[in-house]
Amino acid sequence: MNDANFLQMYSEAVLTSLSFFWKALWAFVLGYVISSAIQVFVTRKRMQQTMGKAGGGSVALGTFFGFISSSCSFAALAGTKSLFKKGAGFVPSLAFLLASTNLVVELGFLIAIFLGWQFVVGEYLGGILLILFMWLFVRFTRPKTLIEKARRRLRNREGEDESGDEENVPNWKEKIKSIDGWRQVARKYFMEWKMVWKDVTFGFTVAGVIAVFVPRSFFQTLFIGSGEGSNPSFLAILENTIVGPLAAFFTFIGSMGNIPLAAVLFSNGVSFAGIMAFIFSDLVVFPVIRINAKYYGWKMAFYILGVFLASLVCSAIALHYGFSLLGVLPQTGTGGSTETQRFAIDYTFFLNLAFAIVTGILAWLRFAGDKKQGGMHHGGGGKSGIIERVVFWLAIASYIWLAGGLIVTFFV
Repeated sequence: MNDANFLQMYSEAVLTSLSFFWKALWAFVLGYVISSAIQVFVTRKRMQQTMGKAGGGSVALGTFFGFISSSCSFAALAGTKSLFKKGAGFVPSLAFLLASTNLVVELGFLIAIFLGWQFVVGEYLGGILLILFMWLFVRFTRPKTLIEKARRRLRNREGEDESGDEENVPNWKEKIKSIDGWRQVARKYFMEWKMVWKDVTFGFTVAGVIAVFVPRSFFQTLFIGSGEGSNPSFLAILENTIVGPLAAFFTFIGSMGNIPLAAVLFSNGVSFAGIMAFIFSDLVVFPVIRINAKYYGWKMAFYILGVFLASLVCSAIALHYGFSLLGVLPQTGTGGSTETQRFAIDYTFFLNLAFAIVTGILAWLRFAGDKKQGGMHHGGGGKSGIIERVVFWLAIASYIWLAGGLIVTFFV
C-alpha cells in the first residue's frame, strides 16, 4: 500500500466513522431523554420488597424495572448489586441486569438506523429469551451456596446501606410539572452521556477503521459460513454465535458503540445469529467480569459469565431459526448503512438539529440548577479503575485519529 493509497483510505475511514455518528446522533439524544425521564419520574420504592424470590412475578418485575432503568452496562451493574444486596432474589436481579442493558430504548433506535427492523425485533425478543434461558440455567445448576456466599461478601464489604426511596418523595405527577423534576432529568441525561462517551467515541472510530481497512476475506475466515448467503449450516451458525462474543470481548466496546461495528460485520456476510450474539455480548466483556468479581468474588463472576454466554448462544440460535421459519430472516451482506450517502440535507439533518436544541435546553436546565445550588454537582467523583483510564486514552487517541483524518481530507 503506497502513501497516497493509505491517505485515501485514512480519509475514507474517518468520514465513515463520523457519518455513523451523524446518523445516530438524534437517536442517542432521544433515547437518553426518554431513559432519563423514566429514571426520574418512575419510582423504585417497592422494588426490593417485590423481588425477593425467583418466582414468575419477581422475575417479571425485575425485567420491568430493568426496562425502565435502561442504562449502560456499568450503571446497570451498580443497580443490580444494590438490589441483590438489599434482598432481591438472584434470578430477578440478573433479569434486571439483562433487561436494563438489552431492553433499551436508545439501543432500539440505533439498531433500526444501522441494521433494520428485524434486528430491532430480535433485540427485544432476544432480551426476553436471554432472561428465560438465564432463569432455566440457574434453576438447573442450583448455585444456592454460591449465592449466599456472594451476598454475604457484598454486605461485609459495603455494609448495610439503608439509603433508599424516602416516604416524602413527590409522585411522578408532581415531579413532571415541576422545574426541579426536569432539572433532575437534565442531570441524568448528562450523566448518561458521561458514562458512554468514551465507549461511543472508540466504538464508532473502530467501526470506520474496520469498514475501510479490513478485507471481506478476514470476516469469511473468522466467521465460518459468512460467504454462504442466508443459508449457512448449523455448525456455522453455532460457530458465529461463539465468535460473536469473542469479538465483543476483545473490542470491549459497550453495546451503544458496538452497533455500527455490528452493521459492518453484517455487511460482510456474518449471519443473523452471529450479529445478535455480538450485540448481546456487552455483559460478557472483561470490564464487566472484573466488576462482578469485585462485587461478588471471582467464582460468582465466572458463574455469571458462563450462564450469560450459554443464554446468549441459545437465544441467538433460537432467534435465527425462528426468523428463518417465519421467512423474515434478513439477507446478509447487503451493505446496510455503510453504503449510503454520508451527509445530506435530509431528515437526519433536521432531526439532529431539533435534538441539538433539546440538548441545549437540558444544558440550560442543568447548569442553571447547579448555579442556583451554589455550584453543587450531583454524582460523579470517585477514582476510576485502570480499564476506565485505558478506555479514556483510547477515546483521546480516537479524537486525534479523527482530527488527523479531517486534516488529510480537507488539506492534503
